[in-house]
Amino acid sequence: MAANRIVITPPGRLSIPRVGDMWEAREVLYRFGARDVTLRYRQTLLGVVWVILQPLLTALVFVLVFGRIAHLPSGGVPYILLVFSGLLVFNLFQGIVTRAQSSLVANRDLVSKVFFPRMLVPLAVIYSNLVDFAVATVFLAILQIGFGVAPSWAVVLVPLWTLMAICLASGVGLLTAALTVRYRDVSYVVPFFLQFLTYASPVGYAVNAIPARYHLFFDVNPLTWLLNEFRWSFLDMAVPPGWQIILSIVVPVVVLLGGAMVFEQMERSVADLI
Repeated sequence: MAANRIVITPPGRLSIPRVGDMWEAREVLYRFGARDVTLRYRQTLLGVVWVILQPLLTALVFVLVFGRIAHLPSGGVPYILLVFSGLLVFNLFQGIVTRAQSSLVANRDLVSKVFFPRMLVPLAVIYSNLVDFAVATVFLAILQIGFGVAPSWAVVLVPLWTLMAICLASGVGLLTAALTVRYRDVSYVVPFFLQFLTYASPVGYAVNAIPARYHLFFDVNPLTWLLNEFRWSFLDMAVPPGWQIILSIVVPVVVLLGGAMVFEQMERSVADLI
């Protein structure tokens, strides 16, 4: 019986990732993800408590600056809930982008010597970030019970908003991961970009606190759409406009496909440049 042969062909000009190849190598995705979780909490004194402590301390700073000092409105909910729910979404986005961006360089020895769909390396960071997101979501629910704030019926849509946040972050993460291999200064640009987004998105404040003349700037930010939808679902805040709901589903998918296509084009040179 003839041995099975694997023929590796270069991607076309506008090719998309081979889903079949990635499915066959799904064990790699799981192993990378499980390793990421293990390394993240190994030899830490507080372990998974950091998942709650970090956003909670950040939320307290935002509450002090925006709530106590600037006296910005909170949309009728306790300010700590407004900020913590915003950080819940933003940290999911930020965590995926940050870890995906450096994932290929961090695993250069394996990437340069073993053949497998290299897109699985940046995508594997979703696993650990979802664990963090789930733990922080449970703590948000505890805070809601403590403050007597019930979610709206739209809480059933949280898995959809989470999926869209993952798609948006994964698209950006795939793009930056591929670019980092060729241009190492991308690793300096991404943290600055994410820090800028922290304040350029309504994470620490409500949308109704933004002056009308600046609404267009925030309306074109996909993170604004997702933040509004999460707060609608978790905190029963104002229902987002219909166009935001539609675009928050369409745009992340487009960004993911675009990032995947760019990664696919650049993948052939990863092993040589890394």
